Amino acid sequence: MGFNMGNNNMSIKNNRHEFPILNQKIHGHRLAYLDNAVTTQKPQCVIDAVSNYYSTTNANIHRGVHHLSAKATKAYEDARVTVQS
Repeated sequence: MGFNMGNNNMSIKNNRHEFPILNQKIHGHRLAYLDNAVTTQKPQCVIDAVSNYYSTTNANIHRGVHHLSAKATKAYEDARVTVQS
């Protein structure tokens, strides 16, 4: 599952289902989280990516010569290339 940015339509109606925390009801109403000055809610694809990183790769980048550090560094550098494109 990935976050849908292809159609440039970022309405909450179209992407709400991507954010698991918004599936809950508070006082009988769907959660509307507007306090994002410090904390923003994450789509499932971000939660999955962070969980995968901590489960399989967690290491310092550019600092070690062991396998996990090399794996973390490669993931970091690959992400930089993706963002630059």
